Formats: sequence, C-alpha cells, structure tokens
Amino acid sequence: MNLFADAVRWLLDPAQWTGSYALPVLFTQHVLYTLASVLIAAAIAVPAGWLIGHTGRGREVAVAISGAARAIPSFGLLILLVLLFGVLQVPAAALVTFVLLAIPSLLAGAYTGIEAIDPRVIDAAKAMGMTPWQVFWKVEFRLGLPLLIGGLRAATLQVIATVTIAAWVNLGGFGYPIIQGIPLGRFDQVLAGALLVAALALVADLLFAIAQRAAVPAGVRAAGGRSGDEPRTRGALRGART
Repeated sequence: MNLFADAVRWLLDPAQWTGSYALPVLFTQHVLYTLASVLIAAAIAVPAGWLIGHTGRGREVAVAISGAARAIPSFGLLILLVLLFGVLQVPAAALVTFVLLAIPSLLAGAYTGIEAIDPRVIDAAKAMGMTPWQVFWKVEFRLGLPLLIGGLRAATLQVIATVTIAAWVNLGGFGYPIIQGIPLGRFDQVLAGALLVAALALVADLLFAIAQRAAVPAGVRAAGGRSGDEPRTRGALRGART
C-alpha cells in the first residue's frame, strides 16, 4: 500500500509535469506512436481482410500469417529491426515493429466480420437487385463492422502495451519511467509508469467497447431477441438499410 501511495505522490510531483520528459510529453509520444502504427496497419490489413472475406480466397494464408506474427516476441523484433535499420532510423524501426504487431488482429477482424454474416442475408440482398458494391457497402461492411472494431480494439491495446518498450531505444512514451526507474531502484516510479500504461489501455478499451456496441445495426439488435433464423435474416437486412 505504501508503494502505491509513493507512486501516486510521484505522479503528482510538479517535477514530473515539466521538462523534456514531462508526463504530458510522454503521453503525447505514446499516443502518437499508437495512432500512427494502428492507422498504417489498418490501411494494409483491412482492405486485405475485406477481400479475403468477400471472395473466400486466401483465408488459410491469412490465418498462417496472423498466427506467425502473434508468435514473434515484440522486444526481439524491435531490437532486430533497430539493428537492421541502423541507429539513425530507430523511430522508423519502432514504427515498423508496432505496425507488424497490429496487422494480425486487424486482418482477422476484417475477414471474420464478413465471414460471420449468414449467407442467406447476402443472397437476399442480391435478390433485391443490389450490385456487388452495394452488397459489400450496405450489407457486408455494415454487418461486419462490429467485428472489425473488435479487431481494431485488440490491435490498439496490443500496440499500447508494446509501445512501452520503445523507451529501451530512447523513444519516450509511458515506458520511460519504467525503464529509467528499474536500474535506479525507484519502484514508485516503475509502478507509476505501469499505472499510466494501464490507465491509457483501459480508457482506449472502454471507448472501443462503446463504439463496437454502437456499430451493431439497430435491425440486428432488434432481431437478436427473436427466435428462428428467418426473423434474424430480415433484421439483418433492415440493419443494412438503416
């Protein structure tokens, strides 16, 4: 309990809110690395996932790539890329590391969101005269959005946790108090850094949970409480129209 109180005192110390390693600066660094990594990963993985889910081709390759990427140790990958890129390109090496770690969850969220749609919903949309683009945009995209946001949620949380190790290569972020405090034996500082990372992750998780719930079309939510497959199909089509 004393350690927790010491960590709170460290966070409230005015000295931690000024200077080049002030907490607002570290927060900005952590968030910017996270946002940049997730956005780049989404630009790569989401279109690929939609294509896989829409066509049904390449799923085995995507699963293999996602599984292999999840098995890669993040710290080892960061050090390897720093060595390959060179000490002058450390930010680029770190960004590539975070992007590679975010891709699997985004890829899985994109293609499973489309694969999870009842095929009868797709057939009904085509029978209504929708073009392939309309089927994708009004049905597959809308109904697959909750799972896509789920993938985005998982990727963001993983990157938030992984950006902590960026402090090992002097890139700041909330990992800086942790990395600096360990050799100094300042465990109040270490705990404070861990609390900051956890708080950022919890806030991000809450926001994505709200967004994921809001992304479920109203027609699907209304049909969820009914029995039978036919009402759910009609509800999905109503949700696609709204």
